[in-house]
Amino acid sequence: MTKFSMTRRVMMAAAVATLGLGGAASAGSHQVLERIHFLIPGGAGGGWDGTARGTGEALTRSGLIGSATYENMSGGGGGKAIGFLIENAASQQDTLMVNSTPIVIRSLTGVFPYNFRDLTLVASIIGDYAAIVVNKDSPINSMSDLVAAYKADMGGTAIGGGSVPGGMDHLVAAMVMQAAGEDPTAVKYIPYDAGGKAMAALLSGEIKALSTGFSEAVELARAGEVRIIGVTADARVDAFPDAPTMKEQGIDMTFVNWRGFFAAPGLPADKLARFQEVLAKMYDTPEWEEVRARNGWVNIHNSGDDFRVFLEEQEQIIGDLMRKLGFL
Repeated sequence: MTKFSMTRRVMMAAAVATLGLGGAASAGSHQVLERIHFLIPGGAGGGWDGTARGTGEALTRSGLIGSATYENMSGGGGGKAIGFLIENAASQQDTLMVNSTPIVIRSLTGVFPYNFRDLTLVASIIGDYAAIVVNKDSPINSMSDLVAAYKADMGGTAIGGGSVPGGMDHLVAAMVMQAAGEDPTAVKYIPYDAGGKAMAALLSGEIKALSTGFSEAVELARAGEVRIIGVTADARVDAFPDAPTMKEQGIDMTFVNWRGFFAAPGLPADKLARFQEVLAKMYDTPEWEEVRARNGWVNIHNSGDDFRVFLEEQEQIIGDLMRKLGFL
């Protein structure tokens, strides 16, 4: 199997899902739940934070829920929040914890002892492309420039990210370099606690480039504070069409990171059904479309058993890739 087909397998693991819902009843203003408490396993400014707050914004503004609250709980690569949800299940019946591809990656690497099977699976919600970003004043203007800098000085071309070593941002950086014909295991990766701190490190010059979610970089790119030099989509993303794809720069690599919600283990079936109902109805609201388009997300919806099957496929495919890259 070629290195290119391996990267495509990862993209398929994240993207082979039902895009959108189609045919769902109009949400109108019917309130499904009184409140949802969103548990966010990382700091402010990261992809989890943006997904939870964007979902809460759409649900409250559309009238599908009465109120939303948010709690950032960093630590252990996301493991602190997962452990909290498991250990306090009885008092967390109104809680949805956001997570994404790293819940698979970090259980494979042993960063924490849990995996998705220890939680109640609610639904995947969106996909967010990955991006490589540089400071506005950087001499690196393209992926070709970054690869050239990497070849010239691997140790001095640090790429940061908002996840642990061997985590998703690291994996994406390694896949990009592999697809560019370079040694993916030689990437000097600097981890930070969530995307906000990683972005601050880029802006301060601590790192030469940042591997992050596309949606995490869009606002700063629009403001001219950073430049997105490569996005892992098949085509340019409408939310920020100035960002070139990897493919158009000769790097045959695509990837999309799903994000979704989990609940406490042992959640009553009727409460799970209402969580799934409110998230399904959200897709048909203009409030959700505004949030989705603003962030450049794609709708990726898997609920119930479909979500479990999707995660099991990801576990197998990403595990195979990580072994190939030497991360397992």
